[in-house]
Order: sequence, then structure tokens, then C-alpha cells
Amino acid sequence: MRVIAGKARSLRLKTPAGMDTRPTTDRIKETLFNMIQDEVYDIRFLDLFSGSGAIGIEALSRGADKACFVEQNKEAVDIIRQNLEFTHLMGQAEILPYSVNSAINMLLGHERFHVAFMDPPYGKGLEKEVLHNPVFYQILQEKALVIVEADLETDLYHEDLRGFRILKEKIYKTNKHIFLERIE
Repeated sequence: MRVIAGKARSLRLKTPAGMDTRPTTDRIKETLFNMIQDEVYDIRFLDLFSGSGAIGIEALSRGADKACFVEQNKEAVDIIRQNLEFTHLMGQAEILPYSVNSAINMLLGHERFHVAFMDPPYGKGLEKEVLHNPVFYQILQEKALVIVEADLETDLYHEDLRGFRILKEKIYKTNKHIFLERIE
């Protein structure tokens, strides 16, 4: 896995061993960032369920001002730290080694995020739990973009998404990205 574009372009990133994380493939990551390239420059980016940190690092490499990485797995947190140091992006990063809900609560009262990406373990409904958390809504800018990476069976269209509207879905062979916007 590597950084696709920007100031850290082509640098190889480490990934945690085992099957606890599913790194987003370079091809899917490139497609995602081609879709949101106009949304990333000079913003605050939130990477929930960060794994290796590849998505947040890609955002920083492409011009995001700051990125916050939320990951509770200790090995993955070490990998994120190593990847940020290797790409020389640590100065723009904050790592919160806590559960997503704990970290969201900690972020209340700080600067709000323009883009939030989450890639929770599939099939556990964690993306719905985050979207239903009223504090998550409060840590986002008005009209913030939220991207959920999910399995193909995940359906947010039939959810009560108070405060969010689905913009579109991008379906791949084995998973998809669901794009939402924070609304008033």
C-alpha cells in the first residue's frame, strides 16, 4: 500500500498484521480521492477506525491542513505513528488511541471537521452507531462530507439519518463508499 498523490506520493505505508484491519486498496483509495479532490485542500480531516492511517495520510498528502486519526487497536496506533513519521506528516496529525465513541466525545468543543471518513468492521452496524451519535453531528462543520466504507449489504437509505442526507454511493466489487452530507 502506498500514498497515491501529493507531497508524500509513492511512499509505501505499513499495515497491521493479521485480519483485524482491511486496508483500503490503492485502486479504491485513488478512486475515492479522485471523487473528493476538491473537498480535501486546507481542511480538517477525521479518519475514524483508522487502521494503518492510509486514508488520513492520503488526505494530508493532498493538502488537508490537519487530520485526526481514531484507532483503538494498539498495534494499529503504532503503525499509524510510524507511517506519519515516515511521510513527514506527524506535525499535522493527532492520534486518538480510543474507541470511536470516546474519541468523538473528546473532540467536542475543538475545531470542527470538514470531511470525516469511517471504515468500521463490516456487519456490526458501527457506522449507524456513529451517525446516530448526536456528538458526531456536533463535531462536524455545516455541510461536512461524511464517507462510510461498508460492505455491499450495508443499507443506510432505510435509516433515520437525522442531520445527514445521502448524496451518493460508489459500489466496487466487494464493498462501497456511501457519501453523506451534514445538514441543518
